[in-house]
Amino acid sequence: MGRTSTARTRLLAATGELMRSHGYNSLGIAEICAHAEVKKGSFYHFFESKQALTVEVVDAYWQGERSCWVGELSVPAPALDRLRRLLDATAAVQRRMKEDSGTVDGCLLGNLALELSTREPDIQARLKEIFDEQIQLVANVLTDAAAEGAIPTDRASLSTARALVAQLEGMVLFAKLKNDPAVLDDLWPHTLMLLGA
Repeated sequence: MGRTSTARTRLLAATGELMRSHGYNSLGIAEICAHAEVKKGSFYHFFESKQALTVEVVDAYWQGERSCWVGELSVPAPALDRLRRLLDATAAVQRRMKEDSGTVDGCLLGNLALELSTREPDIQARLKEIFDEQIQLVANVLTDAAAEGAIPTDRASLSTARALVAQLEGMVLFAKLKNDPAVLDDLWPHTLMLLGA
């Protein structure tokens, strides 16, 4: 019986780690393979290109993040408490990064969206789908919040949800820029202002 290869899994893990710290453009296939301890020929056995690998890394990252988003936004609690739980969980991830590695690496999705704003259409399309899903998840909670009387009904919209996701990504970006997760301390008060709550 042949040995099961972990090369594909190692390539995905190495790419996710390197992209969070180095970005997309400066990262080459040789560096990914070296970090994953995989021969370059094996890379092309599993992935046709760096772009195809990146789409899978983005999917894997969102799969982990999505379970947090859905989990926090679906607990049996008032809608604004659920939203705050999501924001607190996001801030906690950035704090852990800083404690573990000394740096705030930010959000892989946001980092890639900024870096690839006009290139790599397959990656862009997948990022757009994920951000649209995030916006819809937040919009659903805002609908609940309006029904509970916690926010004005005109704030229960996709537009407001988009503004909240943009604020979250922007605050994470500023935390990365300053290498200081304390930037995220203002996330909840600013959210309440956006919601008119």
